[in-house]
Amino acid sequence: MFRPHVPVNPLPTGLVTPLPTGLVTPLIQPTAPATAVEPLACHHDHTPAPVPVAQARSTVQLTPGSAVALAAGGGAVVLVVGAVLVSMLLAVAITAVSVAVCAVVLKSLLNQERNR
Repeated sequence: MFRPHVPVNPLPTGLVTPLPTGLVTPLIQPTAPATAVEPLACHHDHTPAPVPVAQARSTVQLTPGSAVALAAGGGAVVLVVGAVLVSMLLAVAITAVSVAVCAVVLKSLLNQERNR
């Protein structure tokens, strides 16, 4: 159940490669060295195809209306992120103050028990 299962995939020729059984089982069998074959002569043109030229991209042009909208959006994002960060800081501060108050109350209760 916890052992990995490696699937045995059939090769395109229909032969099935078995799983290796030993730790040192060679997966690639050596074959006979390939003989040198002379390339065939071809009689057609080997000039490369022309590479299409990428068109120059136009620069982004801002109209006054889109510039105002962009500035307003950026300002809104800054305000929202600032509000979230301030509220998180406030939550941490309130928690710290409440823990400190609890510590002072517990200390006074324990001191009262000792004095009696």
